Amino acid sequence: MSEQTNTTGGGRVVIVGAGMAGVQTAVALREQGWTGEITLLGAESHPPYDRPPLSKTILLGKAEGSAFEVDFAGLGIEVQLGREVTALRAAEHRVDTVRGSVSYDVLVIATGAVPVRLPGSEGVPGVHLLRTMDDAERLRPLLAARRSVVAVGAGWIGAEFATAAREAGCAVTVVEAADRVLAGAVPAEVAAHMTDWYEHSGARLITGAKVASVTEGAVVLADGRRIEADAVVVGIGARPATDWLAGSGIELAEDRSVVTDERLRTSLPDVYAVGDCASFPSARYGERLLVHHWDNALQGPRTVAANIVLGPEEGPVYDPVPYFWSEQFGRFVQYAGHHAAADELLWRGDPDSAAWTVCWLRSGVLVALLAVGRPRDLAQGRKLIEQGAVLDRARAADASVPLKAAVRR
Repeated sequence: MSEQTNTTGGGRVVIVGAGMAGVQTAVALREQGWTGEITLLGAESHPPYDRPPLSKTILLGKAEGSAFEVDFAGLGIEVQLGREVTALRAAEHRVDTVRGSVSYDVLVIATGAVPVRLPGSEGVPGVHLLRTMDDAERLRPLLAARRSVVAVGAGWIGAEFATAAREAGCAVTVVEAADRVLAGAVPAEVAAHMTDWYEHSGARLITGAKVASVTEGAVVLADGRRIEADAVVVGIGARPATDWLAGSGIELAEDRSVVTDERLRTSLPDVYAVGDCASFPSARYGERLLVHHWDNALQGPRTVAANIVLGPEEGPVYDPVPYFWSEQFGRFVQYAGHHAAADELLWRGDPDSAAWTVCWLRSGVLVALLAVGRPRDLAQGRKLIEQGAVLDRARAADASVPLKAAVRR
């Protein structure tokens, strides 16, 4: 990574992106003693808001918004809305936006991720994404009118949308190209116990079904089946919002995330990256991680702020235990850690019941867990992962034994 200038307490920090990662970076800078200017650039016209409620309370009309409760003016944070960035000119320490350029002493890239679009669906009437406030507001009246909907993708977003749509009384069909739900997130043996949730909620699930085309009012599958729908919601993943960095000289990974070091510094001087758009090296897991979840956008900014305030080599290293949650089909699902390198899977409780947990071990060490309706397992397990605890397998498999009591002494 490049050398960073120590501008402790002075100069101007420009943060590109007014989502959770951007807002929390601005707040953390003030909390940690930054006295210089802070400018937050947001592409949308809405005041900065939290995204998780979009697929829940806002979509169902139970809330009108989810604006962050931050006194930006009181903190001396300048917020500029409708300032979508278009380019980075690092040699000049400037970013270009749709309304002119902005100079910086330190730049924080927090542009998040953008949804992957279904090929051939852009511009087709009735096809929706669910990423922004405007997306949710366009979908809300359709759910209120109990229209028939098709969700393309049975990942976390597809499941959450299907949950909301069924709660609203809509007829819901979920189409998934893979042979199972959550194909990119959990192993088949775990996903198998989450499949029936769709049917029990009244949603129709079709797996192993690729979409051939989308027309107004229908989805056509590769095998010729046609599914009528008043609305189609595409939830097939997201990718880092980094296209605007083309030609800037910044290093991007193969997945298009901004490559950062252990202190979230990029390959360019005085430029940091945080949140959904950035990948970081994890000593804990021995690989580079790209984490598209809310908690990463909450925790990472504290590391960025500390490194800006304290200087290039004095700040903390970022190596979190990733965490996220999802509310779907009446269940509270939580996940902590990273199970890719695990060599053993251990069950706690009956996976066909309302509450159960999966633990992933590597040489006996707990590296990840997924808890369904067992928040205590998650809370204890997250701490054990941080500690690198070795579990007694027999005790860990006994759901009546607290997870913290299953540590091998």
